[in-house]
Amino acid sequence: MIELEGVPELIDPVMICAFEGWNDAGDAASSAVAHLDREWKGEVFGALDAEDYYDFQVNRPTVWLDGGVRKVTWPTTRLSVVRTGGRDGGTGRDLVLVRGIEPSMRWRSFCNEILGFAHELGVEMVVILGSLLGDTPHTRPVPVSGVTSDPDLARTMDLEESRYEGPTGIVGILQEACTHAGVPTVSLWAAVPHYVSQPPNPKATLALLNRLEDLIDVRIPLGELPEDARAWQLGVDQLAAEDSEVAEYVQSLEEARDTADLPEASGEAIAREFERYLRRRDGQPPAPGQPGGLAAEPGLTEGRDGSYLRDTTSGRTRPPRPPAKDDGAAASPSSEDDTDDEGPDAES
Repeated sequence: MIELEGVPELIDPVMICAFEGWNDAGDAASSAVAHLDREWKGEVFGALDAEDYYDFQVNRPTVWLDGGVRKVTWPTTRLSVVRTGGRDGGTGRDLVLVRGIEPSMRWRSFCNEILGFAHELGVEMVVILGSLLGDTPHTRPVPVSGVTSDPDLARTMDLEESRYEGPTGIVGILQEACTHAGVPTVSLWAAVPHYVSQPPNPKATLALLNRLEDLIDVRIPLGELPEDARAWQLGVDQLAAEDSEVAEYVQSLEEARDTADLPEASGEAIAREFERYLRRRDGQPPAPGQPGGLAAEPGLTEGRDGSYLRDTTSGRTRPPRPPAKDDGAAASPSSEDDTDDEGPDAES
């Protein structure tokens, strides 16, 4: 039994989880939870024992100086609580944030411990964030899929019911553990372009937060994230333009994506984007260069006039050349590291 002290009674709590590692392409998922913790000044109330779950030769502890005193930080998973406040000034709902590294061992015990915290805190739903590498162009809106193993939840919340079969990560194991424990659980997956996979990827992080906002009906303060997302895209635009093969490959991905997304340009999809725009317009002033704030949405790309351009020389590497194409189709990543992430409906 987990006993929690010093944690106030929570209001309609939702647990939001993300884990660094296999299910965190571009650090998009872990960065999303870190953003929530930072914006709402989360208070850490618990941490799992690192000795139980981590191989320290894989995830090494770090040594640092605190006023001349050497201290050690151990890799682990920490839990914090944030109070969001209401969308219209009401009490809102509280969030339990779970952020850490994918454990090296004893995954079932790890999940049971997380579930113990969820039970003690009265969590009503668990949302697990993940990101994966995919054949998606950086110039288009980031695809975010919501999946669940619960058929009823899939129907009531307009989610995909997972049909994935194959290797999985801690995201999939935790989702199954929650489902078997009777806790409503959803996984949100953002697709990260495999040809520019190095972190950070603020555009994918922003897309996850926008989808999370719709799911839990809590307005999330975005801070500088929309501007960071634009600067990231403009930086990748510049790098891709320097290599004709990369530019051609990106164009092929754009054409494939536009063809696939054509049926999605429905009245319902347009209405959903307009509703989000209205919520943000009423709740915060537009940023400079954003008429009405509409350009803050991750799927609305600015023109290449440099109005949002930042310094993009801070260590970003050049996108790798795309794999050779034999038949003219869009190529896929050739290395095992680029292809072992699961699809958007991977976790069940």
